[in-house]
Amino acid sequence: MQQVATTGARRARLGADLALLALVGVLLLAALGAGGATLYQQFYGPSAFVTRYLDLLSAGRAADALRIPGVAVDRETLDAAGIDATASEAMLRHAALAPLTDVEIESEEPAEGKTAVTVSYKAGGHEGRSTFLVEQDGWAGVTPNWRFTTSPLAVVELTVRGADRFAVNGFEVDRRQVSAAGVNAAGLDPLPLLVFTPGLYSVTVDTAIAQSSGTGVLADTPLAVTPLDVQAKPTEEFVSVVQQRVEEFLTECTTQEVLLPAACPFGLEVRNRIASPPKWSIATQPQVTVEPDGAGWQIPPTDAVAHVEVEILSLFDGSIDPVSEDVPFQVNGTIVILPDGSASIRVGSPEDPVAE
Repeated sequence: MQQVATTGARRARLGADLALLALVGVLLLAALGAGGATLYQQFYGPSAFVTRYLDLLSAGRAADALRIPGVAVDRETLDAAGIDATASEAMLRHAALAPLTDVEIESEEPAEGKTAVTVSYKAGGHEGRSTFLVEQDGWAGVTPNWRFTTSPLAVVELTVRGADRFAVNGFEVDRRQVSAAGVNAAGLDPLPLLVFTPGLYSVTVDTAIAQSSGTGVLADTPLAVTPLDVQAKPTEEFVSVVQQRVEEFLTECTTQEVLLPAACPFGLEVRNRIASPPKWSIATQPQVTVEPDGAGWQIPPTDAVAHVEVEILSLFDGSIDPVSEDVPFQVNGTIVILPDGSASIRVGSPEDPVAE
């Protein structure tokens, strides 16, 4: 009887041990499954694929980012997205990238047989959020490969008024170098520039003629076109040169000993004849300002005063009267920046150049 009880107890303990081992096995399998899922998500899943791309942008490795499957685009892809197929690739380089930090995966969700990965980040200190569509691209052994279904490149359609040379995130660019039209690029023709998303792109102008503070745009949507219009302002040095050239032009006008100097903005009309050649001088020079005018600049109407000394012969009685008179007038003009960077300044009508 004692032996039967002992055997029953042993069987009970064995059953308990087996149950415990089974529980441990289940927990171990669950842990392995969870670990495998975490490993997959961190290293082999869609989110990991997008994170690697963003890590390359964060490190400024533009060339490596372009090698990620699905990033580079061809003309057909651009055409299908409604993007100018001649868009410049000049911004797809390390020198044109702004800092990208604080990258976090927000979500990973199925989307029409693909996977939509949403991320948050800071681009150049500005918070942003973007969604990328990725799909499986075969296998590497037992792990899946991925590619972007929609390229993460986008286009900034840039118009810079008043300057042909500018900088994007500090990377200096000449309009004629990045435009498909080359040296024939017009100042108001938008420049389509391919850029990475996400990314902040800030445009500045700093030349002897024009300048502007940073004007930026956050490119956060793949294959989207974002317009960016930058208006430069004339530098003090440029305005000073224009002032000097206008004064020189007006002074040259005073050397003409006629009542109506040719191609000049001032003159005097009289009904009688002159008894001696008139002597002109500029009593008050105009205080010139320079304002934007499309792709170039203009001199808005500015008041000035000329002075004339002349003797008038009366046709009625033959008497001669000396005339000393101030003659108010206005100066305006246009300024065109030439391909070599110099300025063509014209006072009044376009046919009357002041300086080249």
